[in-house]
Amino acid sequence: MKEFLSIKEFSKLADIGQTTLRYWDDIGLFVPAKRDAENNYRYYSWQQLISVKFVTVMSNINVSLKEIGELQGNRHPEGIVSLIEQQEKALDMEMRRLHECYSIVHTRRELINYGSMVLKGFETLNGIKLYKESDGGGAVYVDATKIAIMHENDTPFILGPRNKWKPGEGFCKPFMNFCRHADHLRMNLSFPIGAMHDGWEGFVEAPGEPHYFCSLDPTGNNGRPAGEYLVGFARGYYGEFGDLAERMKAYIKEHDLTVKGPVYSIYLHDEVSANDPSQYLSEVSVAVSK
Repeated sequence: MKEFLSIKEFSKLADIGQTTLRYWDDIGLFVPAKRDAENNYRYYSWQQLISVKFVTVMSNINVSLKEIGELQGNRHPEGIVSLIEQQEKALDMEMRRLHECYSIVHTRRELINYGSMVLKGFETLNGIKLYKESDGGGAVYVDATKIAIMHENDTPFILGPRNKWKPGEGFCKPFMNFCRHADHLRMNLSFPIGAMHDGWEGFVEAPGEPHYFCSLDPTGNNGRPAGEYLVGFARGYYGEFGDLAERMKAYIKEHDLTVKGPVYSIYLHDEVSANDPSQYLSEVSVAVSK
């Protein structure tokens, strides 16, 4: 067995890129055992396959190269444990951040896909959404222009403070007040936003003035419970529902339905997925029974 390894051989055995080894050599972090006097080629000893482990382990747990260099010549178990504990806390925070980021991505993907399905039109059977065309058999066709009874799944959210609407104030001030409470309520405003009216009459009277805004964070301790809901859709900016309240009211009367509980508005397509505010898409739902 030869005494020294070329950088190519060492790179392969240690599973470290040659570019990385050259950089570590240039900054004095991990230098080869010797250099060829004529061509300046780097050569590593077999023992260095073991000693490089400190650098790779520290690097893999996100310790900076500067810290690795400072520790390398004077490390001991107590110091390494202290450093690892710091990294453990930092990684725990990063995992929490990534988990929340994933939750935001998942929640938005679900709502955007549902909104796109509404715009294309879809069928329901006994209130259950069908994701492919049925063979008839009592299926009901639903799109953004239709009012329908559908089964809605449990939808958790974080409820904001009660809104205070002043005559002629508009949508923005109450919504900004909701945003100002984000830190206090531990809300991430990157989640989609929804709204809630205390009851049906409040919605009919002022559809664009919800009693609450909410963040559709799936860890929220409030939410829309699963059940049968009368559902309608509206295109337009936040709070712009057109004649949706009147159309839903007419449907309730025509089908002799009993309305119960709050009215929920969920913004399926918002400024994240639509450039034109007139193309935002909202779903409005209220629990009903025959």
